[in-house]
Amino acid sequence: MTRFVQLHLLTSYPPANLNRDDLGNPKTARLGGVERLRVSSQSLKRAWRTSELFQQHLAGTIGTRTKRLGVEAFEALLGAGVTEKQAREWAGQIAKVYGAAKKDNPLEIEQLVHIAPEERASLDQLVATLAEEKRGPTDEELDTLLHHQTAVDIAMFGRMLASKTQFNGEAAVQVAHAIGVHASAIEDDYFTAVDDLNRNDPGAAHIGESGFAAAVFYQYICIDRDLLKRNLGGDEVLTQKAMRALTEAALKVGPSGKQNSFASRAFAHFALAEKGTDQPRSLSLAFVKPVAGTDYAGDAVAALQQVRDNMDKVYGACAESRCQFNVLTGEGSVADLLDFVAAE
Repeated sequence: MTRFVQLHLLTSYPPANLNRDDLGNPKTARLGGVERLRVSSQSLKRAWRTSELFQQHLAGTIGTRTKRLGVEAFEALLGAGVTEKQAREWAGQIAKVYGAAKKDNPLEIEQLVHIAPEERASLDQLVATLAEEKRGPTDEELDTLLHHQTAVDIAMFGRMLASKTQFNGEAAVQVAHAIGVHASAIEDDYFTAVDDLNRNDPGAAHIGESGFAAAVFYQYICIDRDLLKRNLGGDEVLTQKAMRALTEAALKVGPSGKQNSFASRAFAHFALAEKGTDQPRSLSLAFVKPVAGTDYAGDAVAALQQVRDNMDKVYGACAESRCQFNVLTGEGSVADLLDFVAAE
């Protein structure tokens, strides 16, 4: 039976604009009759996979998302002495391996492609060979650019290649949008900037507005541990490293939107990890009725634990084992939680 690890996190962010909409305001969602703050799963996953923490723990096993592999090949060929015409032609052939080429720039592709370090090494080797032998790539060489790989972030979050479906990867990690557990109002930060060298004309040299809000967020992550291990080639050591890195990043790393303006850095104040083979389920039900009162952080913990316990009463045990910590009460530890999550 499939083994799942589920993470339920509560994090309190001070005034911030972590994840902006098309108007530059914090993203929101309406739930339980009130407007809540929201942070998209895409924003969360990018923040984790590009974080220094992730890089430290998983160096050499993290992929790259880009449209520019053809451009990179072109520049490398030029740098190796290939003529511009040949470099453009050969790099255009390479770019098409990864997706449909842009009409206005055939060296770039239309959609982002996620490639593993092993696949980038194959590309670099092919470019070096073409430059040395002064020739274009063969079909057989182009077919070897995408291949079996074990990049941790691709194993976690998957990838989709429309024209090379045999190299698609099913995501082993599902990430929900983080949502505020209570009602929040978007405020406007009206700000001015003063010209330091303008001593004769009083007033602002620049005026602007920036939306912000504050909230306690509930965040849910579901990990198919068996699929993650398969995606990583059956490597149990790497699987455990990946589980630890993902969990620690989720606890400590948030989106970096407008950090210089708000310094909205926060660690999770509550975390519940669950293991088992039962069908996974979120505990977002705890917050359909918005948390009210003055103790959002503490009341959110109580609401989540109550729904967890009630789920067990109604459905039977929804997890075979659990581990948690609570910063508000000093209960548990991050070290214990990481050991629990990573263990086979």
